[in-house]
Amino acid sequence: MKTVTDIDISGKIVWVRVDFNVPLDKDRNVVDDGRILAVLPTLQHVLAQNARLVIASHLGRPKGKVVPEFSLSPVARRLGALLKKDVKMAPDCIGAEVRALVDRMGPGDVLLLENLRFHPEEEKNDENFGKALAAQCDVYVNDAFAVSHRVNASVVSITRYAPVSAAGLLLKKELDYIGKSMADPVRPLVAVVGGAKISSKLTVLENIMQHVDKILIGGAMANTFLKYNGCEVGKSMIEEDLVETAGRILKQAAERNIKFYIPVDAVVADRFEADAAHRRVPVQEIGRDWMVMDIGPATAALYGEALQDAGTAVWNGPMGVFEMAPFSEGTRAVAHAIAGLQGTSIVGGGDTGSAVHQAGVTEKITYISTGGGAFLCMLEGKPLPAVAALESAEPATGA
Repeated sequence: MKTVTDIDISGKIVWVRVDFNVPLDKDRNVVDDGRILAVLPTLQHVLAQNARLVIASHLGRPKGKVVPEFSLSPVARRLGALLKKDVKMAPDCIGAEVRALVDRMGPGDVLLLENLRFHPEEEKNDENFGKALAAQCDVYVNDAFAVSHRVNASVVSITRYAPVSAAGLLLKKELDYIGKSMADPVRPLVAVVGGAKISSKLTVLENIMQHVDKILIGGAMANTFLKYNGCEVGKSMIEEDLVETAGRILKQAAERNIKFYIPVDAVVADRFEADAAHRRVPVQEIGRDWMVMDIGPATAALYGEALQDAGTAVWNGPMGVFEMAPFSEGTRAVAHAIAGLQGTSIVGGGDTGSAVHQAGVTEKITYISTGGGAFLCMLEGKPLPAVAALESAEPATGA
């Protein structure tokens, strides 16, 4: 798979697919520009070659319709400030008007196309839409890791029509970090897996058991493991139909000599509210009228000790309802434990990245992935459709 630094892009029209799906405030200002900053090395490399830079992204879920509040205009303003260049905003992502804007570009010019998802053909991976996008460029670059698990026109079918296709620097970096964490980690390799449901992480757990030395479980998904072990979990979120599956996972871990940790205590509440009555209890004393909202301090300390000797730690999913202050301590404690490692620490998933930021330890994490679904796909051992498309792409012959 070629990267953007492997090919001659001097003076060419370079069309870069990025993920600028960033949060905006009520005044339509970018609240968190992390995903923009992540692709700046690729964009700056393109501009340094006197190329003409066309950028494409989606924002939100407009469901194939033009929805003004999902316009990328605010992103154009923020990108311009970061690049210290004028970033022109196109009225659409395809069509004669867009083509005219591209044709008028000079070396070093930057054009941001309007939201790809204003067209239903994008998410349908429509061949004609991919062909129309490819017609705007000399070189196609995918630097949108966060959508590379999706079969969308701007990351898959476009590669069949672009003259040349390549990976961006961020995409390459993501693949290298996450791939190496599973294939060739410094050991012990510790996986911290949280979130709400075992069902959404089942294939992750099954795949990582082929690689890891320890697994630490948190979040609501831990309740299903507790139920299998005979604990009363009260009104907690639980997947009753997966209790036996949880037991099977525990048995598989034991057979593989994997140290498998589940909570020993919990912070419970009488309702799902930030101001709910709450208390800390051993997991054997959760009670029928209470719900688990966070791992307890004894579990946080146990997990911290389990992480101490990690050569590589991979974390996806919070330990509790960290958005509510009374139930954020477990996630915060794990964030600090991972940030304090001497080894490599890799964090993926939007909520997990937010938790790390909230804990104030962003700078101490080795690598924070920009992807959620794509990150999970890699942990599941599944190929990413967009990466497969790049790997099989051949120079277009006037198609």
